[in-house]
Amino acid sequence: MSTARDLIARLVRPEIQTLASYHVPDARGLIKLDAMENPYPWPEELVPAWLETLRRVALNRYPDPAAAALKARLRIALAVPPEAGLLLGNGSDELIQMILFALARPGATVLAPTPTFVMYQQLAVTVGMRFVGVPLASDFALDRAAFLEAIEREQPACIFISYPNNPTGNLFDRADIDAVLAAAPGLVVLDEAYHAFARATYLDALTRHPHVLVMRTLSKQGMAALRLGLLAGDPDWIAELDKVRLPYNINSLTQASIEFALAHQEAFERQCERIRAEREALYQALARLPGVTVWPSAANFLLFRTERRPAGEVHARLREAGVLIKNLDAAGGALAGCLRVTVGTPEENAAFLAALAQAL
Repeated sequence: MSTARDLIARLVRPEIQTLASYHVPDARGLIKLDAMENPYPWPEELVPAWLETLRRVALNRYPDPAAAALKARLRIALAVPPEAGLLLGNGSDELIQMILFALARPGATVLAPTPTFVMYQQLAVTVGMRFVGVPLASDFALDRAAFLEAIEREQPACIFISYPNNPTGNLFDRADIDAVLAAAPGLVVLDEAYHAFARATYLDALTRHPHVLVMRTLSKQGMAALRLGLLAGDPDWIAELDKVRLPYNINSLTQASIEFALAHQEAFERQCERIRAEREALYQALARLPGVTVWPSAANFLLFRTERRPAGEVHARLREAGVLIKNLDAAGGALAGCLRVTVGTPEENAAFLAALAQAL
């Protein structure tokens, strides 16, 4: 009788067998600065009214499959152009998966500047598409000439651009992105996951570019546990992508909770303002540390390189001291020796800096 491994070797696509599943480290008991989360809980004064909202949710009924009320609230809160269609996903990851499911024809290629968000490549491979990364310039800017040459050579079905980029934190020059939009033969997805901290957007481009989609998530604004991503673009594109969306993908508790949060948007914006201020303070403190190179960021995290000690050793020492950040050294290339830290509360940032000084 065949073993499970025998069957896997025979039945599972080879490219899937070579993949590693997305790993999330155990953060129990640690100061968690590895996942770009908002470090602040929901304001205490909002919690009773939110819980009362949840009590009115009929848990024995399926969610509204169109999430119509939530979409209406999102359009207002995020200033989505009225002409644009809107699609919701269980986080940005599901939206990326929907896009690639719809485009996964034999030989189709996905293009992105690298390093970037790992799920573009992970999901492209999962659906059977070819992923091509174009290295960023030495300062992590978009290499316009190389990217345009790759577009001409590869004729990608889809281009992903993280704006600002994860894990580098920088906003690519708009002139460079505009050149990509003009040259792209297929779909261009601008991933604005960190819009709350960058305050820069391409939503205004949707009416001029029918091949452009803008993707957002509410995870970074304090709603990571609720898992909501949204995609805005030409209504024809949105209608086509909606065909691969699983029914009831946004549960009723998420719909009710985010409608409630958006009705109190100013409270979450105040938290984002605090994070932006702490980002600058943390950047300045890292820049003063000997043996550390840190890059400016438009997101809620900072990328830095340790010049005198191996990044893996620094990461391990930080963990021993009770602080968890992201080790990017294994990715190699431009990220060799690099670590990424999420901007936390002032107390968390101070603890991280003290532990880092000892680790160095």
